[in-house]
Order: sequence, then structure tokens, then C-alpha cells
Amino acid sequence: MSSFNWYSNSKDSNRDNHDTTSSYLSPLFTSAADLQLRFLCPSDLDQVKDLCKEWFPIQYPEAWYRDITSDPRFYSLAAVYQSKLVGLLIAEVKQSDAINKEDKGILDGRMYSNCTVGYILSLGVCSTFRRQGVASLLLDSFLNHVTQSENQICKAIYLHVLTMNSAAIRFYEKHYFRLHSFLPYYYSVDGKCKDGFTYVLYINGGHPPWGLLYPFLEKVLKYRFIH
Repeated sequence: MSSFNWYSNSKDSNRDNHDTTSSYLSPLFTSAADLQLRFLCPSDLDQVKDLCKEWFPIQYPEAWYRDITSDPRFYSLAAVYQSKLVGLLIAEVKQSDAINKEDKGILDGRMYSNCTVGYILSLGVCSTFRRQGVASLLLDSFLNHVTQSENQICKAIYLHVLTMNSAAIRFYEKHYFRLHSFLPYYYSVDGKCKDGFTYVLYINGGHPPWGLLYPFLEKVLKYRFIH
């Protein structure tokens, strides 16, 4: 099934589907304690569904909402302000051999055959709370999770994003994600095929398999599709 995100657009679930924001808070916040992070629970399902319908131009099956609000394999984190959800990050950590074929080149399978990877399905923030640090708080929480001592076998975090989503691309690059590959016709948006990118952040000593060629390919892709 497919996920779509204001910041990241990932599609691993159908084929199998971010500004670090600064440390200051929005004028909407009177103190840091006003914004809380917590994991989703089944009672959030209706509110999550409403937010996804508002944020993303695709429809998700009911099973997806049940999974992300109840299945512990998902790292489903919410930013909450005055008892309302204002931001969501949905991610998972999976075995590297479970990476879809279009993203197999993220890691060298011979070197990292027994490792895990983090995959960000979706990251979204309510419009009135964007550019205020909420997305970064959510992302930083997941980064802290996958870099804990017990998660050192996690060697990369990756995601998918529409090539035309310049705000998301700037956000991820600000957080040190690097363009890895171009995915032609990866998305279906309003009945039209759209291209995507895979972005990767290497962690815990992980690195790409392309060696000295990797920076060159990254520049070629950026020149062709972003500039």
C-alpha cells in the first residue's frame, strides 16, 4: 500500500510510502510543554484518517489506519497540541533483505546482509504548525531511536519523495539525507503518473555501495531533475 506525505512520500507498501526545524517554537506555543510527542493508539484512528485525507492526495484502505494506530512494528509518533494531533511520523525498522527491488542499491548486500534499515512511510504537519519545528521534532525522535546502542545494526534510513516536492527535498537535505536514486512513474497522483526520488541517511557506520561514483551520480540526478 502506498503512503504519501507533506514532507515525504513513500510507496513501499503498494509496490510497497520533512525543515531540521530550529529549536524555537511557534507563537502558537506558550511553552515547550504545550507540544507533546506520543505514540498513536487505536482511539486516534478517526483523527489520523481526517488528517491524512486533508494532507495527502491519495486514499488509504481502512486496514492501513488500523495498522499504524495499533501494530507495534510501526514507529507511529504524533505531535499533540491541546489534545489535538498536529503532526505525524509513520516509520518502521525492517530487515535489509525486505527492501523493495527498486531500493536494493541502498546497501551492499554482501556487507550488510544481517542489518536493518529504517523506512519513513509518512511525515506530515498541519498547515498552521509548519515551519515551526514540529516535523524536526518528530524526525529527531525517530533518529534517536534508530541510533540507540541496541539498534546499531540499523545502517540506513530511507524514504521516497515526489521529484516536484521541493519543500520536502529541502527539508530532508537539511537533515543530511542524500539523493540516492530516481524512480520514474513511481507515484499515481490524481490518476497521473509522477516521478519520485529515493533519499537516504546513513547511520551507525553504514555507507552506500557505490564508492567514489556515488557523489557524481547524486550531482547528475540533482542537475537533471531539480535544477
